[in-house]
Amino acid sequence: MTRSQFSRPLGPSARPSTGGVLRRVILLALAGLVCPVFSIVAWAQTEAPIRMRIVGGLADVSQYVRYEEPFWRERIPQATNGRIVAEIAPFDRSGIRGQEMLSLMRLGVVSFGTALLAVVSTEEPEFNAIDLPAVNPDIGALRRSVAAFRGHLSETLRNRYDVELLGVYVYPAQVVFCRRPFSRLSDLAGRRIRTSSVGQSEMFTALGATPVVIPFAEIVPAIRAGVVECAVTGTLSGNDIGLHEVTTHVHSMAITWGLSIFGANLGTWRALPEWARDAVRAEVVKLEADIWEAADRETGEGLACNAGEPSCQNGRRGNMVVVPVTEADEQRRHQLLTDSVLPGWVRRCGAECVEAWNKTLAPMLGIRAQPE
Repeated sequence: MTRSQFSRPLGPSARPSTGGVLRRVILLALAGLVCPVFSIVAWAQTEAPIRMRIVGGLADVSQYVRYEEPFWRERIPQATNGRIVAEIAPFDRSGIRGQEMLSLMRLGVVSFGTALLAVVSTEEPEFNAIDLPAVNPDIGALRRSVAAFRGHLSETLRNRYDVELLGVYVYPAQVVFCRRPFSRLSDLAGRRIRTSSVGQSEMFTALGATPVVIPFAEIVPAIRAGVVECAVTGTLSGNDIGLHEVTTHVHSMAITWGLSIFGANLGTWRALPEWARDAVRAEVVKLEADIWEAADRETGEGLACNAGEPSCQNGRRGNMVVVPVTEADEQRRHQLLTDSVLPGWVRRCGAECVEAWNKTLAPMLGIRAQPE
């Protein structure tokens, strides 16, 4: 399978096809859930406050409720003395399919939007390079990967989708929960494990396990019914849905994280007055820092709550065993990345992705991608 089966080649004259996106534009606009580019241009030419409509991340999760929503509804108006006011809605309650977000932003139907890389990577697998399974076992590694890849991501979004990258957000670590004891990754061979992406499935297949793709809301029932005996999900979100009540052991190594990008339609962005662009960019930098700090903190708190430690403040205390990362785990992770995860991604992504990886991430990781 080549990258051409997912998206068109990179280039200023090559634009991804909109598919069924145009059929949804009128309905979304009539519903008031999107803000076409011309509306920002008109507002920018008056003395009235600039009114922005933001499509945010997933509803009901900490990132949206504690950070994105209050940022746009309260912090931006305060930081600009009321010269910018904003409305925000989560994308999964806005009538927008996550896979369409970048296409809608390119069209200017969504002026400011948040796209989950794991979701849009079904069309653009190149974007998932920085959060492939086994690449970033801790948040320090993830920070280095994002720093190395960010320039390429920004350039690609601008050239391919007419999107100005403003922020990169992160969810807490995705880890392995199991209902039977294990002491290292290799012990998971032969087990049925809930996964949520192609990359995760490839990794656990290489480990000798059987991956089963199950929606987040069905994880606990699937474990209770014996459909799977392990599951990959967030440390704190797993606690929220009661995984600590149906599993006994949780590994402390991050499999993936869950990155999202926040950006603006390029025409909309350039139509804003310079002071507004400067204010939004400066404040989003602070928002990004807050979200990353929270993801790091919530990763640790999720493990603490699942184990029943006193430091648990925002979850329910369990009695789980937290499995530490061993040297054998590190060696196995490196082998899985080199022998399975990276080659699988190259097959889905193609030669351009090999070039992007080797230019940005290979010097840092010491692992080069090889063309098929």
